[in-house]
Amino acid sequence: MNNNKQKQGGFTLIELMVVIVILGLLGAMVIPSVFGSKEKADFQKVRSDIGQYEAALKRYRLDNGSYPTTDQGLEALVTKPTIDPIPRNFSDEGYVDRLFSDPWGSEYYMVSPGENGKIDIYSVGPDGEEGTDDDIGNWNMHDKPQEK
Repeated sequence: MNNNKQKQGGFTLIELMVVIVILGLLGAMVIPSVFGSKEKADFQKVRSDIGQYEAALKRYRLDNGSYPTTDQGLEALVTKPTIDPIPRNFSDEGYVDRLFSDPWGSEYYMVSPGENGKIDIYSVGPDGEEGTDDDIGNWNMHDKPQEK
């Protein structure tokens, strides 16, 4: 028999547990900052989309003398409305290529004339419900997302 037993390589259970705890602590520190960045990116997308709609609506008003009505909605930026008032100088190409969805999967809404300005454009926000505190509109889109 060989008196010199070879040491087996590997990790002890204690060493593995220490590594798992360290990884867990690192994950606990990194994950909240990643989710905070996602929330900020979602709000920035909404701000950008609303800004694009505002610019397109201004071009629409310049061409046609007025904004689309609430009934015509944002769809009036893509295709010529068929309900009154029919725009007299509608651009053959429309004013936007397509309508966007907000980051939470809901459509954007428009009220004309608006309650907060000449025209209101808004997303119902993360909760998907209209008229709640998290709605984001062209009247409040420069506010920061609420801290939770």
